[in-house]
Amino acid sequence: MGMRWLGGWLLMVAAAVQAGDEGVTPTEIHLGASQVLSGPLGPQTQQYGEGARLLFDAVNATGGIHGRRIRFTALDDGFDPKRAVDNTRQLIEQHKVFMLFNSTGTAQTAAVLPLLKESRTILFGPVTGASSLREGVNPFLFHVRASYANETERIFSQLRQIGVARVAFVYPEDGLGKTLLAEVQKASAAAAMPLAAEIRLDPARPDFAAAATAVAQSQAQAVIVGAAGQTFPNLVKAVLATPARPGFYGYSVASLDVIHRELQDKARGIILAQIMPSLRNTTIPVVAEYLKLLKAKNPDAAPSASQFEGFVHARLLVEGLRRTGRDLSTESFRRTLQTSGEMAFGRFTARYSPRSHNGSDYVELAIIDAQGQLRY
Repeated sequence: MGMRWLGGWLLMVAAAVQAGDEGVTPTEIHLGASQVLSGPLGPQTQQYGEGARLLFDAVNATGGIHGRRIRFTALDDGFDPKRAVDNTRQLIEQHKVFMLFNSTGTAQTAAVLPLLKESRTILFGPVTGASSLREGVNPFLFHVRASYANETERIFSQLRQIGVARVAFVYPEDGLGKTLLAEVQKASAAAAMPLAAEIRLDPARPDFAAAATAVAQSQAQAVIVGAAGQTFPNLVKAVLATPARPGFYGYSVASLDVIHRELQDKARGIILAQIMPSLRNTTIPVVAEYLKLLKAKNPDAAPSASQFEGFVHARLLVEGLRRTGRDLSTESFRRTLQTSGEMAFGRFTARYSPRSHNGSDYVELAIIDAQGQLRY
């Protein structure tokens, strides 16, 4: 009886070890993602996917990675953690993906962590900067972008340097907003700059007029907006309809494309933290590569900061896959990343080790100019 139990246990362990590796065949590497493809955040997240596919298509056109083409399947979770779990389970169990790539959302990423452990499947480059997901080392989670803590510290450093004393923080009361609130509270305490106001928005039915009134009453010189998608420009519009004229600061998850489209000339002067290099700096190899591939695909296409972020995530993944070699598995890929040292694409660098899977800490502040472009 004991031997039969041991044999069954070993079979289950072997099955678990091999689960993620079913997505690697002699001719293909199958990647999957649960992403926000609908709702207010949908257009921005679709840009991440377009940037990643731009690189994957180029790689596939030249023979793939060690003879394997990349296939990328994305499922819509509508920013719902429960749907993200269902999608992730479907991707692992039904689609048999090798790896999860560029899934979006803080609450969504946290919700799927048990599935990663259970199936021994890696999630590479989730679109979240939450510090809670970077504490310790999760063997199946590898970040690319800098953390929200890095971005918040950079914003408060700038505010202190220019002499701003009164800062308000506006955020939707969802997973992202609460995560950013914790980072802002921590940074404001460290900078000895107490917040003039913490203003919550109902994510389902945001009252922007009420939030704008609260901003005006706080007499804030600067407003940090802890939101992405339509929420950011809608809040700015509402504040500008009051007598208040604070400066506006946002995070890298705020889409320049959405902000400029909605605000036009009123977007000028908004400052956004950026965790990727400037698209204007064509001396950076990864920027030049992105612009070249984008122009080759569509000469009339406008470069996109969100698209570029998806491209860089994909570029780093492809580099890791290439370094791993033909003998590709979950364990060999993980071992390669942890021992490869620094991966650099010009000024953008990422580093992994057995003690850290946090990737990059690159953060710069950029201001939106009169043409709707970011100036670093």
